[in-house]
Amino acid sequence: MRRFGERPLSDIAYRRRPGAYGVILDDRGRALIALNECPGEEVALPGGGIDPFETPVRALHREAMEETGWRIAITRRVGTYKRFVYMPEYDLWAEKICHIYLCRAGRRVADPIEPDHQPVWMDLEVAAAALSVDGDREMFARALRL
Repeated sequence: MRRFGERPLSDIAYRRRPGAYGVILDDRGRALIALNECPGEEVALPGGGIDPFETPVRALHREAMEETGWRIAITRRVGTYKRFVYMPEYDLWAEKICHIYLCRAGRRVADPIEPDHQPVWMDLEVAAAALSVDGDREMFARALRL
């Protein structure tokens, strides 16, 4: 599995933190992006951690709803990558395993419930350049090639 970002520090015990994230597209050539208050992830693919006994697909549906208020249809799996980060909101050193899916936007059914996330529609070229995480940018480009 390809790693993006910083190398793991040898004196840190990282906890595995799997997550599911979506490249969510509409019919107008735009991507749904989550503006995020977390340092280093200011412009991110919607998604997040997979809860115990939850599948990546179920987690992505839940996370997309929590962060954007949009229902989604998952089209296909794009790929997986990992990165080693400190997550200040959890006071956790994490080995994030990021499962990425290509999705179609359904409809907006609610306001986001996560106060530190704001959903924004961006043109594909703008979104491709704006994503804060290298792995997200790589997987976004890969999803568009599918």
